[in-house]
Order: sequence, then C-alpha cells, then structure tokens
Amino acid sequence: MEGSDAIDFSALERELQAAVAADEKYQRENDAKFRAVHQKVASYEEFRDIVLASHLRPLERKDKIGGKRNQPWNSCAMPSGPQQNCVGELSQEFTLEPKTAAEFHRDWRRCLQGATERYQFLMRLGATTLGRIFHADLAFGLLGELLTTLAENIQIADHTVVIQILQSLSTTRRFDLNLDFLSMSEKESCRHLFQKLRGRVHAEVGTDREAEANMQFSHETGQVYDEHVQELDKLMTLYKVT
Repeated sequence: MEGSDAIDFSALERELQAAVAADEKYQRENDAKFRAVHQKVASYEEFRDIVLASHLRPLERKDKIGGKRNQPWNSCAMPSGPQQNCVGELSQEFTLEPKTAAEFHRDWRRCLQGATERYQFLMRLGATTLGRIFHADLAFGLLGELLTTLAENIQIADHTVVIQILQSLSTTRRFDLNLDFLSMSEKESCRHLFQKLRGRVHAEVGTDREAEANMQFSHETGQVYDEHVQELDKLMTLYKVT
C-alpha cells in the first residue's frame, strides 16, 4: 500500500471517540430537556441550568471531600485534546458534511471557530441538508445559536438561502418548544434577522417599481415579489416575530 493510500487509524479512532462523545452528550441533554419540561420549571434560566448540568453525577459514599483531586469537577467546561487539534484540521475534516444531528453538533461545537465560519458552514450545507439532519430534533439551545449566527452574518446574496433554511428549521420536531425557550438576546437576534430579510425584499420591490415607470416591470415579476412578501410574513408568524 502506497503512503498516500495509508489509513491513519489513530485519526479514525480520535474521530470515532469524538463522535461517540458528541452523541452521548446530545442524548444526555435531550433527556434532560424532557425532565425539565416534565418538572414544569418556572423559568428559562432554570431549564437551561438543568440541561447544562446533565453531565454531573451525585457524589458516592466512597468519594472524599478534601485532599488532592486529579479529576476535574467539570470536565465538560475544560478544553480537550481533540478540540485543540481540530482547528488545524478544519479544512480536511469539513470535506464531508455531517450526516446526523450528533455529527453536526460535534462539528458546530468543536471545529467551528467564530460566527463567520459557522455562517459559511450553514450556507454550504443549505436548507435541504439541514432539514434532513434535524428532521427528528434540534439539540437544546441550537436553534437560538443558528438564528444568532444568521442574523449577525447574513449577506445580501444569501437572503433566499437563509429564508429556505428558516423554513426548513420550522418543520423540525418540537420547534415550538425550542422557540419558547429562546433567550431574550436570541429572540432579539431573530427579530433583527427578519427585519433584514424584509428590508431586502422591499428594496428589490422598490428597485423594480422604478423600472415600472419605464415599462420594464412585468406583472409576473410583481407576482413573484408579492409571493416573497407573503412567504416571509408566514415565516414571521411561525417564529413569533411581530
């Protein structure tokens, strides 16, 4: 076997371990969401605290308070080796798109550094792929992060793709529940996102209305834009944006 065709088993093992850990985290937090809803928590902050603490376990009798402790209390809050190595391997790892919500969650948390990379990742995947990945459920807190990323980085040329992504996310299971538990800042980002989308649609309509005076604005073009406005209004209703 030539060197270029050699399989890096160490890299495959690291990737497998990372995928297993991401899947376990996803399942653990998803279970915590249902427990929190069943307990009828009083606030979003209490709901978030329950989910973020889902990895913690009560002390056993054999555990001792005091003395030297080698195991960190909150290992999930500390950077791990694979996460640090992921930055240098970003371009290679993202040649393949995630197939499951767990894989997406792993890449979103471990490998994407900053809002710009996250936005480009969403644009590359597109609405169809995201809809397939999240057809069962969105991880806790992810909807708000997606909306914030889109709101802060949306480009003029991408507004159609962004609308399609918003439509796709609105069809996921428990969408209304995820929407209800958005933080205040995430709700504000959602509102700003729709303001930008609506402003872009109206800007395009206004540009073509100017052409109408020169007999260049067709009835069919007007219908298309009317449909875009109606489509956006329906989305705003789904996302509870007024």
